[in-house]
Amino acid sequence: MKPRCSNQRNHALTITEVLVVVVVLAVLAAMLLPAGNGSRIQAKARRINCVNNLKEIGLAYKIWAGDHSGKFPMQVSITETNGGTMELTATGNAVAPFQIMSNELGTPLLLYCTADKDHSRATNFTTDFNNSKISYFVGLNADQDHPQTFLSGDDNFAIDGVPVKSGLLELLTNAPISWTAARHVNQGNIGLADGSVQQATSSYLRQSLQQTGLATNRLAIP
Repeated sequence: MKPRCSNQRNHALTITEVLVVVVVLAVLAAMLLPAGNGSRIQAKARRINCVNNLKEIGLAYKIWAGDHSGKFPMQVSITETNGGTMELTATGNAVAPFQIMSNELGTPLLLYCTADKDHSRATNFTTDFNNSKISYFVGLNADQDHPQTFLSGDDNFAIDGVPVKSGLLELLTNAPISWTAARHVNQGNIGLADGSVQQATSSYLRQSLQQTGLATNRLAIP
């Protein structure tokens, strides 16, 4: 009896077919992933953008200070030649320092945190620029001789759980300060006088406040 031979052949998948399968599986996986993963990725991207903003702001401060005997605008009187904003920021004015550094900053978009729902983007530093266009505080006591002083950062603070208002905020080293949930999930970013940016929890924020070397830290909240 002769063995039967099948005319059918076993075909391996072609490269094109493999790619099609991979793409289909990737699409299915993306569809099945929890929606929360996408939200977390977006939140992380906004946090990174905020950190980059504060690094650029810190650089602008340093460039401005390089032309003003190493002092930031908050340390230079408005009465001096090519003066600063000392008298204005002393009242809690957070707009003036950024306006005077407009050349160094280049764009007001750096002053807006994409996680901030309470402010909006500015288109220029003059007719479309005010507190509602700024996401970051101004550290009045920031000093290059004290590198750990607060220079700038997210302004969504709360004292004893109560969100702070626009204006001058004076903080003792033991102030019960924390972040609100309004921006980076009860966390925030702080730009220091040495140019570094710290991603801080509320506990780290309070710890950093004690390390500035100052008994009182004054911040202008937009």
